[in-house]
Amino acid sequence: MVMSIAFAVLLVMLFLRIPIAIATGLVGICGLAYYQGWSAAFSQLGMIGTETVLSYEFAVIPLFILMGNIISRSGLAEELYNATHALVGHFKGGLAITTIGASGGFSTFCGSSFATAATMTRIAYPSMKKYGYSDGLATGSIAAGGTLGILIPPSIALVFYGIITETDIGKLFVAGVIPGILGVLFYIAAVLYVVHVKKDSAAGSEEVPFREKLLALRQLWAFSLLIILVLGGIYFGFFSPTEAAGVGSVGAIAITMIRGRFTWKKLRDAVEDSAATTVALVAILIGSLIFANLVNVSNLPFYIVSWIEGLNLSLLGVILVIILIYFILGAVLESISMLLLTVPVFYPIVSGMGMDLIWFGIIVVVATEISLITPPVGLNVFVLKSVVPDVDLKVIFKGVFPFLIADIFRLALIILVPGLSLFLVELM
Repeated sequence: MVMSIAFAVLLVMLFLRIPIAIATGLVGICGLAYYQGWSAAFSQLGMIGTETVLSYEFAVIPLFILMGNIISRSGLAEELYNATHALVGHFKGGLAITTIGASGGFSTFCGSSFATAATMTRIAYPSMKKYGYSDGLATGSIAAGGTLGILIPPSIALVFYGIITETDIGKLFVAGVIPGILGVLFYIAAVLYVVHVKKDSAAGSEEVPFREKLLALRQLWAFSLLIILVLGGIYFGFFSPTEAAGVGSVGAIAITMIRGRFTWKKLRDAVEDSAATTVALVAILIGSLIFANLVNVSNLPFYIVSWIEGLNLSLLGVILVIILIYFILGAVLESISMLLLTVPVFYPIVSGMGMDLIWFGIIVVVATEISLITPPVGLNVFVLKSVVPDVDLKVIFKGVFPFLIADIFRLALIILVPGLSLFLVELM
């Protein structure tokens, strides 16, 4: 009963647009005070706040955010788009495929779905409108491509999941590689399906001469070098995710200098943005960890386990129930709120049933990724709408629908074939 009231109050606060850090923290402290007293509740607030900020693992967040902010100011997103456009832009639907590919590449460094969607909208939407693409396909491919930022490493969502569940963040990053690539391929398949069914939704642009294709590909040396440096270093054990974030940040500054794009103003702006984002994420994480403590103190996972055992479900059945809950919550909650509210409840259940927590983490993040384009909330859709206000919201959601179906198929494949998430991890 106490936890039912706690969740109800929390949902009301979130609907009233009270910041998630304040909502989760306040409900968590009040709940802990009910069980343990105000003194113990406030002591946990101080302890969690101190341990979170001073933890070595948490340093990965500001460093990767800094790397993404520096890269986004270096013009790499435009170069990624131009290089992909040079290769496939002349095919029917090629610009939408270009957008998906560039979004996947940019999100490798950005780590933010919202930033990826906003950046690619400014770059890709004018080009697609110029060549006669329908608003549905243009906005749908951008909104869907932006969701790749939540899974493709470095992913802030995977960092949060790793901290909450005490799972190796480096292994989570590596586990997200193949599902992330599958996301790109499934989205490309969705584009090809749309242009096949709705032949007036897209057209091909002029083919770029072979020499220009080579010149465009040469621009990707910085992108390729940073991928090898950061993910390769983690995979082969040269450094930890936190060290990789530091190397990536310094590498991004060095590459920006070498390419003549560095200015002190850009660096200052990148540091300021990174600091502001990090403070917000610290507050969210502390609030969610306090609420997670309340969940544990209330023995809610124990009661849920007892309920699930009474249903006599297999592990697959439990996963399907959890995914159904995510789909329902995704219609009313934004992704980070949903992730932080549910992981403390669900991960002890699946862990107790013998499920690999890395595999479960990828499933959770992909389910959360789907919520970014699920009506009626679909935050990536609203980010895109804010950049192109002339496009009707219904048109964007209709354009997103084929990509939503592709995501559901990908999620089913990840659930049925655990090796897609664990294969690279087992080789580390």
